[in-house]
Amino acid sequence: MQLNLSRPICFFDLETTGVNITSDRIVEIAILKVYPNGKEESKRWLVNPEIPIPKEVTAIHGISDADVADKPKFREIAKDIHNLIKDSDLGGFNSNRFDIPLLAEELLRAEVDFDFKNRLTIDVQTIFHKMEQRTLSAAYKFYCNKNLDGAHSAEADTHATYEVLKAQIARYDTLENDTKFLADFSSRKKFADFAGFIVFNKKGEECFSFGKHKGKLVTEILEKEPGYFGWLLNADFPLYTKKVLTAIKLRGFNS
Repeated sequence: MQLNLSRPICFFDLETTGVNITSDRIVEIAILKVYPNGKEESKRWLVNPEIPIPKEVTAIHGISDADVADKPKFREIAKDIHNLIKDSDLGGFNSNRFDIPLLAEELLRAEVDFDFKNRLTIDVQTIFHKMEQRTLSAAYKFYCNKNLDGAHSAEADTHATYEVLKAQIARYDTLENDTKFLADFSSRKKFADFAGFIVFNKKGEECFSFGKHKGKLVTEILEKEPGYFGWLLNADFPLYTKKVLTAIKLRGFNS
């Protein structure tokens, strides 16, 4: 099985200091880049997060403060990561809700302005949950008939995710070997910012998904309540969410 690709796709997985998109940091990133001709390129970095890794988190992925003390900080490798993924669609396991938003935060903190809006994103976990309702280890066993040795290692999880997607396409006649189809199928709601604070309505217009303006058009609220935009930029929202809001605001000025 070879994926039917019109451009490269980068499968990636993060190990982090926790699960808060705005405050936690990457400690390991693995990327498997698959080209339309089937060529594969694999990269892995351990990263000094510049904050302590909680012991309970180390117990999950096995990476301690000592393991990353002499490793590069994310800002030191950010351009290398950007150069690897900038021409590619993205794939992962639970990537739409966690890995992509967190990677966006790290890139923006490193002053690498990477825009995800023109990328197709395939979340293998969503396909799996729609089809079977299991975990990555169970998916690997179910689809590939293999045990996932080294689970919670970014590199092992990345390669397993890629193998599972190919096996899913081979198993289900309803799944098309096409990145656009798989991206649409593996999405839940259409988010403008990945973190889910701004969603698209049925007309493709950006709406707030939270608070007193939930369900209302972002453009209308920013026009009627200019102070709300300032509050959003100063509040504890992800940097990528703020980037999207700023782009919507500027779009209003130019229209």
